[in-house]
Amino acid sequence: MFAEERQALIVDLVSSSSRVTVNELATRFDITPETVRRDLDALEGARQLRRVHGGAVALDRLSMSEQSLEERQTQHHDEKMRIAAAAFTLIPASQTGSILLDAGTTTELLADLLVDWAPADPGDELLVITNAVPIATKLAGNEDIAVYILGGRVRGLTRAVVGPSTIAQLEALRPDIGFVGANGVHADFGFSTPDAVESGVKTAIVRSARRVVALADSSKLDKETLIRFAALGEIDVLITDAPPSLELATALAAADVEVVIA
Repeated sequence: MFAEERQALIVDLVSSSSRVTVNELATRFDITPETVRRDLDALEGARQLRRVHGGAVALDRLSMSEQSLEERQTQHHDEKMRIAAAAFTLIPASQTGSILLDAGTTTELLADLLVDWAPADPGDELLVITNAVPIATKLAGNEDIAVYILGGRVRGLTRAVVGPSTIAQLEALRPDIGFVGANGVHADFGFSTPDAVESGVKTAIVRSARRVVALADSSKLDKETLIRFAALGEIDVLITDAPPSLELATALAAADVEVVIA
């Protein structure tokens, strides 16, 4: 087998399993560990993977790896739509209520469903609080929805409003439901995100809302990113698109987290 063919197979293995070890690859391809390390060095140089101690991981498994909003909008779209639809059923249609929408692709799909929201009884109103510029823009045209956008610095990568002033505003609020996104959901580590400033806002959302609903497609399950913003027990409901692994499901049940499969 030529080196190029072997390296292509290594990339496929890393993509499917997220992590490979030098010894596993040496055994699989019947080559020396030194040859494996040269292959991994070459693939890292081509930005196909990232070297770690004893092997390599997929680039999307890095603790600080984060894609732009535009890149994420095209990924797992059908799954996110199902999650957003399930979340929509939790929003009250009668009496005046308040919800908090975190910045993110799934919460933005939930906002798409709210564009045509109408109260069950005339005169009722829904207050939507958000730190997401795209969400505020989408909902501004619905006269039955009062939109409050949190102030602070706009983070270009995610169009999220972040910073100390954003957190301070959240600390003075107590909305009925907070919908929060996550980059990782792990049995031991909890709910996490790669960015420190967004983590601070997410933690403030979790602490401010009377009921906290996490929206995370199944690609986020059993994953850890850099910063934990909530322990499992701080979330009331997790809406995802596939059953969690046994380990994660057991931990969620022990933390009294309701799991909704959309």
